[in-house]
Amino acid sequence: MAVIYPAPLRDGDVIAVISPASIIEPDYVTGTVEVLRRHGWTPEVSRHALGRHGSYSGSVDERLADLNDAICDPAVRAILCSRGGYGTVHLLDRFPKKAFMSDPKWIIGFSDISALHAMASSMNVASIHSPMCKHLAADGGNDYCSQSLFSILRGERPEYTTATHPYNKTGETEGIVVGGNLAVLDALISTPYDIFVRSGSILFIEDIAEPIYKVERMLYRLKLSGIFDRINGLLVGRFTEYNADRNYKDMYDMIREMTSPLNIPVAFDFPVGHVDFNLPLIESAPARLIVDRDRVNLTYRPT
Repeated sequence: MAVIYPAPLRDGDVIAVISPASIIEPDYVTGTVEVLRRHGWTPEVSRHALGRHGSYSGSVDERLADLNDAICDPAVRAILCSRGGYGTVHLLDRFPKKAFMSDPKWIIGFSDISALHAMASSMNVASIHSPMCKHLAADGGNDYCSQSLFSILRGERPEYTTATHPYNKTGETEGIVVGGNLAVLDALISTPYDIFVRSGSILFIEDIAEPIYKVERMLYRLKLSGIFDRINGLLVGRFTEYNADRNYKDMYDMIREMTSPLNIPVAFDFPVGHVDFNLPLIESAPARLIVDRDRVNLTYRPT
């Protein structure tokens, strides 16, 4: 089944800013609004995007209403999630699938927003794993990652060349790019939003503040369930804010051990995750991955 790409954005198009999970600092949203306007779009901040309800931006009903409003409004062409945190999973079982499929629009974000990307992937709709408001506001939209996001929104398909890593496994492959926050994706296994049911994908993973043994346990689940046998390539993104333990000093040492039996291209330290240089990736879209001794290249197919 061919991937469904939301329409490219044009000048004046509306980008809805929603907060489907945790509380966001208002200054980050204000700065992002300025950036989007400067790039020719019309940002609309949802009713509850700056709200507070415990650790969330709103109740489940309030956050769902903002998501539903953005999906059902024909003027909205993209939905920028302000931040991750936790709470997006609350919205999945009431996601307005029929409305979204009748008028697909770009969903943008990462971290906990991986749950929405998984939802879009279950419907074969492309979405953008990308920096959010904190990043956009801090850099004024002028940095490479922000500019790459804007280019994708305008219809371009990116090509990235990144540095090699001594743990890489060389090779070339093609596949559908899927992935995101490992803990979020692990929690969705065996649900209707399980991205790992795909065969022949290029999987990317990242996480923050997860102990090495917990990441190992999640990777063992992928191994024992046969998921590693079904993927065509693996991008090991950034794993941040963790401590060494008595078994491993470094997260990548453990992941290298886990992935060494795989006969597929594997790229370590790929710039995606909770880091300043967080490359936007189009989820559910076909791409070619080349991992050689000198570089890693990920090229999306033109449409």
